[in-house]
Parts: sequence; structure tokens; C-alpha cells
Amino acid sequence: MPNLYQERSNNVIRTWGLMIGFFLVVIALGWAISLYYGDVSILYIAVGLALVMNVGSYWFSDKLVLSMTGAKPASREEYFDLYTITENLAITAGLPMPKLYVVNDPAPNAFATGRDEKHAVVAATTGLLAMLNRTELEGVIAHELSHIQNKDMLVMTVAVVLAGVVAIVADIFLRMSLFGGGDRDNGKAGAVFAVLAIVAVILAPIAAQLIKLAISRRREYLADASGALLTRYPEGLASALKKISGYAAPMRKASHATAHLFIANPFGASAGKFVNKLFATHPPVEDRVQRLLGHAASE
Repeated sequence: MPNLYQERSNNVIRTWGLMIGFFLVVIALGWAISLYYGDVSILYIAVGLALVMNVGSYWFSDKLVLSMTGAKPASREEYFDLYTITENLAITAGLPMPKLYVVNDPAPNAFATGRDEKHAVVAATTGLLAMLNRTELEGVIAHELSHIQNKDMLVMTVAVVLAGVVAIVADIFLRMSLFGGGDRDNGKAGAVFAVLAIVAVILAPIAAQLIKLAISRRREYLADASGALLTRYPEGLASALKKISGYAAPMRKASHATAHLFIANPFGASAGKFVNKLFATHPPVEDRVQRLLGHAASE
């Protein structure tokens, strides 16, 4: 069984492989539409749109997420344990102290966001703070700090925005095709290519969504492994994940737009069947716990 260092390295490699696949989907989609309409500028527009949306979303990601989740600043006096745990772990990880926020929600969960290490935010729900003991909370915070240290905020922002770009471009193309246009006057070959282009545009958003979800799941495995390295106590995070997964009700402001950021599925649904695993933003808790405890036993 690979140790935590190998797990971290393997997940980084797999994640960037998925990201390359994501960019190829965007380029292929723009290329197919540009050929369909006989205008190569469409390809440049698609790639440019992806870059512009990425920059904008990345720069303002923390404000958007905090607003969508209803998170409020956490004072040191009221949330002393949260502050001291985060301070100690940030020093250990060599990270600047992130801003701390609390979401008033009984569902136990937490997330990290922000455009870089100097502008990072860590937020926890009131339910999480009430449910976990100090060791378990350390495991969760270490997981979130690992997202910051591993540049997951950048990777996931890119993934989410690219998935949105693919969906938008595909929708525009399909609407335009309803009103005619395109280079379809070249006999049978032109007709065949037109059909293939339309099929590609229909399938591209599905492929992009699957890649985005796969990246999200990989980043969770990576943050689990990195968080365990930070605390040197995988059992703490494993115990926290068990408690979190035992809470069935969804968060009050659960949203598909921010679901990938949380340490656990904010909708409270566990992934079981193959189809659920394929479309889940998080790996099954049982798999995550097994990996953590397996690493603990091997060390």
C-alpha cells in the first residue's frame, strides 16, 4: 500500500492529467464549431472566453463563495478553539493565517476558498464545531489548509469555470444551428460532418462535467493525505469524516456551484452505486476512511 507521500504525489499527477483533458475538451469544442461555420475565430473566442472567465472567477472567488454560503467572520473570542487550532496548523504548514468564517448551519461541514495563500479563507459550520472534539477538528482544519497549500482553489476554479464555458458555448452553438448557418453545402461529406459536430457539442458538456467531478474527487483524496501528513494523526480526520457522514440532512444553502469546495457532500447524500460515484463531487466516505486508516496502519 502506498504511503501518504506517494498518495499525494500520485494524486497531483492524476489531477493535472485530468486538467489537460479539460483544456483539450474546450479546444476541441471550439475547433469543431469553427469548422462547422468555416470561421477559425470561433476557436480563439472559445479559448479567450475560458481564460477571461477563469481570471475573473479566480480573483473574486472568495467573495462569491462567502456570499453564497452566508458565512460570517469568526471572532477569536467566540471561536477560540477554531482560532488556536488553525494558527498552530498554519505555522506547522508554513502558511499565512487564513481568515476564519463560520456558517450558521447545524449540518457539519467546512470549506476553504480564496485566490491564493495570502488571501485564503477557511470556514466551518456551527454544526461541525459543536459535533467534533479537538483532535477531529484538527483533522478537518488540516484538510482545508492542505487545499490551500496544494493550490486546489486554483485547480477547482479552473475546472468549474471551464465546465461552465463548455456548457455556454455548446448552448450557443445549438441555438444558432436551429436558425441555419454553417458550412453544410459540401454534399454528403458536409452533412456527415455537420451531424458529427452537433453530436460533439451535445457530448462535450457531459464530458466536461464528468472531468470536473473527477478532479474534485481527486483533490479530496489529496487533501486527506496531505492533512494526515500535517497532523501526523490520520485517525483524527477519519473519525471526523465518520461523524460528518452520519448527519443525513443537507445544508440550508446547499448549492451545486459550491458543493465541490466542502469537505463532505453538502446535500447529505452518500455515494453508493457506480452512477452516483460517477456524478458525485466527493469520494465515498468509506473509501476515504479506509485510505486514512490504511496509511495509519502502514506507518
